[in-house]
Amino acid sequence: MSSEEVKRNSISSFLLRTAERWPGKPAVTFSGVTRTWLETKERCHAAATLFRRLGVGQGDRIAYLGLNSNVCFETYYSPALIGAVFVPINHRLSIGEMKECLDDCAPKLLIVDENFGEHGKRLAKSCESLQETIYSGQMLRSGGGLSYEDSVKAIISSEEYCELSPSSEDEVVIFFYTGGTTGRSKGVMLTNNNLVCNTNCTIPLYRMKQHWAFVIVGPLFHVAAGSRVFSCAVLAGHAVILSKFDVTALLGVIEKYKINSATLVPTMYQLILDHPEFCSFDLSSLKMLASGAAPLSDALLRRILEAFPTTEFFQTYGMTEASPVLTSLDSKYHVLAGPNSKKLGSVGRSVEHVELIIADDHDREVPPNTIGQILAKGPNIMKGYWKLTDATQEALEGGWYHTGDAGYLDEEGFLYLEGRVKDMIVSGGENVYPIEVENVLENHPAIHQCAVIGIPHDTWGEAVHAVVTLNKGGKASEKELINFCKSAIASYKCPVSVTFRLDPMPLSPINKILKTELRKPFWEGRGSKLV
Repeated sequence: MSSEEVKRNSISSFLLRTAERWPGKPAVTFSGVTRTWLETKERCHAAATLFRRLGVGQGDRIAYLGLNSNVCFETYYSPALIGAVFVPINHRLSIGEMKECLDDCAPKLLIVDENFGEHGKRLAKSCESLQETIYSGQMLRSGGGLSYEDSVKAIISSEEYCELSPSSEDEVVIFFYTGGTTGRSKGVMLTNNNLVCNTNCTIPLYRMKQHWAFVIVGPLFHVAAGSRVFSCAVLAGHAVILSKFDVTALLGVIEKYKINSATLVPTMYQLILDHPEFCSFDLSSLKMLASGAAPLSDALLRRILEAFPTTEFFQTYGMTEASPVLTSLDSKYHVLAGPNSKKLGSVGRSVEHVELIIADDHDREVPPNTIGQILAKGPNIMKGYWKLTDATQEALEGGWYHTGDAGYLDEEGFLYLEGRVKDMIVSGGENVYPIEVENVLENHPAIHQCAVIGIPHDTWGEAVHAVVTLNKGGKASEKELINFCKSAIASYKCPVSVTFRLDPMPLSPINKILKTELRKPFWEGRGSKLV
């Protein structure tokens, strides 16, 4: 199938059209190996052929567990070429949490890289839906499984490709698992329309140019990093992929490959600027930098603007359910003096395809400068949560996506964040839902009550902190409780500190723990977390 035969509203068309028009342009560099757009398309088509031979059909799920790589980049496209659904798994989860995600989405195939070979073996034995495990990177001979690289090369060599049947328009193309307020991860179903809409918006929004070089360093199990896979293809750009965040490696890649654009979270910016060799790298190729996932402190923002005076800087606000961008603060407002500097505390205006309002507890729109819940509507909003009808209906009640975040709009439509309705913690760009941690802590025999809150952290923005009361005669140390959590959930979700409270927990009239009261000693003088 040629690019002309692929419907316009599909992510597959991004890959096929660019490979046809710019076959010799560099597409992906990983571990020092660069492949062109034609080579990347051939590898994606070969992978799709492999999947088809293994029985994958329209709508079937293919999961990926591994670090960032060219294979992960390719798997953003290869399942879609035969109408299947890509499910990237957060590799930072515990093995139990990974299994929950796989049991939920029931994939036919699991692609595992060499960093998670043992995980792959355990998951293959315990997940009934899995019909085959495919290993990328160094082949893991013991325990069976197919080699991704060997299989792809053999199909390319034979030129025996399957016929393409890409998904398009409102068909689901990717699940991203996001933490749940009830303790269960939810599979966010994103369609071709969702992702095409976001891509077509962000390219002009960030003033990206054709053939730009992009560095992808954020984890590709998040849509924020994944969205660059699509914009890079539309622009026939060059994606330089780092397996994980490392300051020295990132700075070296920017210099070596003349990177034009990077999207990072605040924690990454702080670590970059704190690096002792920061000034020794040539970063002059950078045309655009963006920040998302968590608010930037005023002090860090000033450091960024001073360190990159000729680079356009953008802040965005969004979430997985919005594919992900809802608002953006343009670079012209990232100035330290003059009228535009007054907007620096905001996260900008809603992007062109998004309608955004602030609502009260009854979903009624409130006047400017009034705090309420942020509601959004647009073609970028998810199709729903996989197999969670009630949660989908609640999130999309009245045709509006209920973000769970609190904020207000000024008279000019600029959005200011004022807290999180659902108490979500953002630590180093990762979302942590307190209920998940509380569910674990409550299983400890010494604990009577517990509450998990976010407290300020100079590097991570917020850190996970537990406040506990013990049973009469109960004994537990801070280290013991932290290790107890680490045995059940991902390390980034676990408390880094614990307060042992002797007084009863502060309670509301309906006996709910008042987390606002627990936060006060940590956040007083710092702002929004007191709401």
